[in-house]
Amino acid sequence: MARPRHGASCTVVIKLGTSSIVHEKTHQPLLSTLSAVVETVVHLRAQGHRVVLVSSGAIGVGLQRMDMESRPKSLSGKQALAAIGQGRLIALWDNLFGQLGQPIAQVLLTRGDISDRTRYLNAVNTLQELLSMGVVPIVNENDTVSVSEIKFGDNDTLSAITSSMIHSDYLFLLTDVDGLYTSNPRKDPKAKAIQVVSSVQQIRSQVSTSTLGTSLGTGGMETKLIAAEIATAAGVTTVITSSRSPQSVFNIIEYNNSFHSGSSMSGGSGRSSPVHTSNHQDLIPLPRPPHTIFLPSATPLRDLKAWTSHTLAPSGSVIIDHGAHVVLAKRESGGRLLSAGVIGIQGVFASGQAVRICVRRWKGCGAQEETIARVETVPETQPTTPTIVPTASITSSVSSLETMAMSTILPAVTESDVVLMEKPDEDWVIEEVGRGLANYNSAQIDKVKGLNSSYMPQLLGYADSEYVVENVTIRVPP
Repeated sequence: MARPRHGASCTVVIKLGTSSIVHEKTHQPLLSTLSAVVETVVHLRAQGHRVVLVSSGAIGVGLQRMDMESRPKSLSGKQALAAIGQGRLIALWDNLFGQLGQPIAQVLLTRGDISDRTRYLNAVNTLQELLSMGVVPIVNENDTVSVSEIKFGDNDTLSAITSSMIHSDYLFLLTDVDGLYTSNPRKDPKAKAIQVVSSVQQIRSQVSTSTLGTSLGTGGMETKLIAAEIATAAGVTTVITSSRSPQSVFNIIEYNNSFHSGSSMSGGSGRSSPVHTSNHQDLIPLPRPPHTIFLPSATPLRDLKAWTSHTLAPSGSVIIDHGAHVVLAKRESGGRLLSAGVIGIQGVFASGQAVRICVRRWKGCGAQEETIARVETVPETQPTTPTIVPTASITSSVSSLETMAMSTILPAVTESDVVLMEKPDEDWVIEEVGRGLANYNSAQIDKVKGLNSSYMPQLLGYADSEYVVENVTIRVPP
């Protein structure tokens, strides 16, 4: 019997990949693994935890049913196999969970289903209602209707977004290795396990992600790092561990919940062990199950920002200057971008659509930002009502207003600015640093870029907001 649970009840998302569900060669279901997962989920439910299972495998099961050796290359072929396999896959799960009296529900999603805010909230409410009823939702991407534009790309990403949607405490990515390593442990005997990760961005340079994955799966370790980045940003503790021993999920939760409040987990030797605190006179160290844990962000994204950053496909890009990048990276900015910080637009997008937030960098400067932003941008420290240009001289002509505004309140051009302005386009690179929701369409933002927001009513004919983009989430710091 398992030891008594310690700590509060948790919401847990468990992702199981195709290689953990069907055999890579024969495509037969791995019943021993699936049964162990079912027993683990039922055990977690008995301990008071709420569990969501993200299951791949529809195409793999379809291959077995049609006696095909490999995945078809055409989109329609993959979708047909997914349609064949999905029914058999959910029937398999229902049969196994039914043996232990646990009800389940099938939830099929595409990115298009949650790109609309109303449909996103409906999906969240459905998942929460199922969990409150004691049901285990089994989530999968709806491959039958997905196309490249609305696919999550991999169920690792889907599991991270699902974790964010329901504000889960844990996301478990079950795979064919028991954690993150500096190189492929199947080929390199010197590969070292990484036990604790506090920054996915920093750990990328220390690990190899190019060699893992199977012919049936669509991911590998890189997609798990992407998933960990999404989930931890939303405040979800993310774990990579082996699918060969699913029962370790319970042990990992117990192990991490047994830390004293205020104690820290470091990425050093990993030898510090939590203790069983039920008997203060007899402290018993708990063994650490093999796994890599990604620590959640101390300042997680609120729901709307998480939705904007990870569930919406951006329709275009808004290029900002260095100063705006610095301001937006601060939590107190509220994620709102003024027109003065915009130096350019890429693509065509409508008001309300998601956009990339990008910074333009000069290749010759490395990380140094372009100082040309000082020429192209009107500081918001200017008076809210410009007084330099007489009101009588502002005509109804938009071009006339733009000309006078730019000619009267721009700072003086320095010699270094001129040098940068003369650099050809190929010397510049555009780097995405975040995402946001546009308050105005691309043509309107292009018209007011670099200008004080007080000009917006005259230039656009209206101004619903002084901010051109809101709910901005900066993922790459300045």
